[in-house]
Amino acid sequence: MTIKRSEKKHIIMLFIDTLMNPTLQEAVKNGKAPALQFFIENGYNIPNVVSPFPTMSVNVDSTLLTGVYSDQHKVPGLVWFNKKENRIINYGSHARELIKLGLRQSMEDIFYNLNHNHLSKKHKTIHEILMDQDIQTASINTLLYRGNQSVQLTFPVLFSLVTGMRRKIFAYAPYVFSYGAMAKLNPSKGNSFFWQKYGFNNKFAANELNYLIERDMLPALTIAYFPDLDQRIHKKGRMDTKGIEKVDKQLQKILNTYRTWEDALTNNIWIILGDNGQAWIDNDRNLALIDLRKLLHSYQIPKLKDGITSSDQVILCVNERMSFIYTLDSKTVPLEELASILQKDERIDVIAWKKGNSIIVTSGIQDGQLKFHPEGNFIDEYGQSWSIEGELELLDLSINENTVNYRAYPDALARLYTTFFSHEGDYLVVSAKPGYEFIGEGSPTHVGGASHGGLHEQDSLVSMIVTGTNTKPKNLRILELKDWILSLI
Repeated sequence: MTIKRSEKKHIIMLFIDTLMNPTLQEAVKNGKAPALQFFIENGYNIPNVVSPFPTMSVNVDSTLLTGVYSDQHKVPGLVWFNKKENRIINYGSHARELIKLGLRQSMEDIFYNLNHNHLSKKHKTIHEILMDQDIQTASINTLLYRGNQSVQLTFPVLFSLVTGMRRKIFAYAPYVFSYGAMAKLNPSKGNSFFWQKYGFNNKFAANELNYLIERDMLPALTIAYFPDLDQRIHKKGRMDTKGIEKVDKQLQKILNTYRTWEDALTNNIWIILGDNGQAWIDNDRNLALIDLRKLLHSYQIPKLKDGITSSDQVILCVNERMSFIYTLDSKTVPLEELASILQKDERIDVIAWKKGNSIIVTSGIQDGQLKFHPEGNFIDEYGQSWSIEGELELLDLSINENTVNYRAYPDALARLYTTFFSHEGDYLVVSAKPGYEFIGEGSPTHVGGASHGGLHEQDSLVSMIVTGTNTKPKNLRILELKDWILSLI
């Protein structure tokens, strides 16, 4: 592998799942995160970068790489209904759901279709754009990675036997590509056995990045994904700092690859970024879990293992604290009818559907409706124009002299609007209040911990630490990061 040298600084982006500012600051204050503290002291920390909606990693990664929301990149969320194929797509919510949907199909969706069929080809990824300019990039363990280089993914024998997945498949990736046990850079390092999630862990990502640094093989842009903090926060809650400590130890190993930590800053721009936040979940299981099957029990809801049949009326696609709820016949089961049932549950703070070119918003918390669509007389902080009428409190909006201000739901209008153009179908979008999450037939639960997916700021705001440049993206949204990174290169 020949890496082309660049006179400009290398950009190293460390994508840390669920890196939130309150937890980060707590860890730094208590001396538990010396590496992260080093980066902050030698650069700057932005505490409130806005994540796309739904706040699920596959949607966030798609927006990061393409610079567009889901109305254009076409990856709606972790779980969604594909109308053309008449089936539920699930990129990995929980093993029991994947088994019921069919392991082989689920694995093909996760490991191939997500990048090569579902992610829109109308919008090039940052890897594809740079490779078109003969600029090399690297991807380490990221969920979304599509590039121009043909690569082979080789699945471990046990994985292939259990799932039915072919042992070898071809994909398109960046010039430098690492993807757990399926495509390793460092042949001598482990951390990729089945009990280590086949390499999709922090240690593997750090070892692969160190392998490039030690051999002076960093390309112009490297994106490395560190997943472990997410699971810790899910179990222990928003303010648990143990996961920060663990990821910081891997960052210390990366910094120790250089002669001094200061040397790590010399020829590199470091961007350390969260993908989504997490909202707290109540300790009372009966209160915390919003069972959509019970709320909508009067309708025919398909069992996951049976697929979609002609007698089914409503499909549930649960993304933790957000859900898509589809009607298969809008005449016999109109969305307004489903919404009126959900409005009786005070744990649901946003209930929305598309009507023509407008979005209608109601709530289980308060009465009234909010109706909005793009291109009106009101301008928000991102320069987006909107037509808005109805109860502003439903999305916690305030308007002052035609200027829209967001509070509890950052960039709520654009994030909610674009979700309704991410895929075909007639569906509600629902988001839960902090303290609660949705469940369907086999959904994961996080009682007493934390969860994400929702529109609320707890799900939506992440930290970003930058060293090596004083520039910042145009707006503090993950949506804007692609263009900013391209300007640095």
